[in-house]
Amino acid sequence: MESMNRILFYLLFIGGLFLFAECGIYSFSGSSLPAHLNTVSIPLLEDNTAEYGISQQLTDLLIQAITDDNTLKIASPGSGDSVLRGTILQVQERAGQYDQKEQATDFRITITVKIVFEDLKKQSVLWEGQVSQWGIYEPGNRDQGITEALEKISQEVLNRIVSDW
Repeated sequence: MESMNRILFYLLFIGGLFLFAECGIYSFSGSSLPAHLNTVSIPLLEDNTAEYGISQQLTDLLIQAITDDNTLKIASPGSGDSVLRGTILQVQERAGQYDQKEQATDFRITITVKIVFEDLKKQSVLWEGQVSQWGIYEPGNRDQGITEALEKISQEVLNRIVSDW
């Protein structure tokens, strides 16, 4: 009986070690990035629109989103394991809601961006696609709508590059 208890103890002990070791392999970061990617450089996005300052604003928001996420570190242009490039393709506006006098009470601005995320170590494209998001603003607050749309774009791009490809 004592030998059975000892065998059971050792089996449980070894099983516990395996379970403990397996938990160490799993990452809770939610990232599916290759292990060799630790840094990303983000050059200023190109702007194919006539919207002044939008390129710098989105570049800054992308850098901030990736910094806050802490999955990748920001590297200076040309020195990262990966690079995130983009082009702002389009800015569209339309009236949202109207009052009884048929005057627009708010507007919807939609911004479309093309993004390319490249692995520079393996010389391969990890993700490429278009992201389109919108913001709502009241007359006179156009910048608020632009900022809302760009913040949504930066979050969607972050989600796609760290976990969706």
